[in-house]
Amino acid sequence: MADLGRLSYVFLFMVCVGLSIRDIGLFADSSSEKEIPSISKVGFKTVGPTLKFFYCYSCGYRKVFDGYVSIIQQKYPEITVLGANYDPPGFSLQFARFLSMAKMVIIFAIMTGANPFRYFGNGNAPPPNWWSWCVDNKIYACLMCFFLANAIEGQMMSTGAFEISLDDMPVWSKLETGRIPQPPELFQIIDNHLGLQFDSKLDLSTGFTK
Repeated sequence: MADLGRLSYVFLFMVCVGLSIRDIGLFADSSSEKEIPSISKVGFKTVGPTLKFFYCYSCGYRKVFDGYVSIIQQKYPEITVLGANYDPPGFSLQFARFLSMAKMVIIFAIMTGANPFRYFGNGNAPPPNWWSWCVDNKIYACLMCFFLANAIEGQMMSTGAFEISLDDMPVWSKLETGRIPQPPELFQIIDNHLGLQFDSKLDLSTGFTK
């Protein structure tokens, strides 16, 4: 029975660590740009407009972005699409990353029964009662620490943003409009931009101005 209890603790610890490592990986992945390049029929990257999406990863907008990538690449194969997380203000981002690491350290200390408080003040002083409760109730304490920390991390990382720019020119902001554009709306924006770009190239090639 004792061996079964130890195995359950080890399993819980590995699950919590694995999910925490995944969260850290998501921070890194969501902060980096994802490029979906446009490829011409002969295999070279086309020189065309660049459409950038900056979205709230923790809000679940990555799926919305992936959906837009699919339909945009079908309708406008000459467009290069980039996507990245819309990072919250610096303090919120850094605090969320710190909390993710601290969560792993606390869970490890609970699972091993360590007393981190001996490093503060009198090394022979007993741990606080609440810490003793955590060590005695490892499963409940670890689950509570994990889900509470995750809730705070999600709140710190949540921005509600879904910002779109075309050739570095902002064309849509959910933070301003309060909603994500419908595909026909975005298509109209892209068509207007491509039309203006075509007119500009035509003017340069003919030497005339409007």
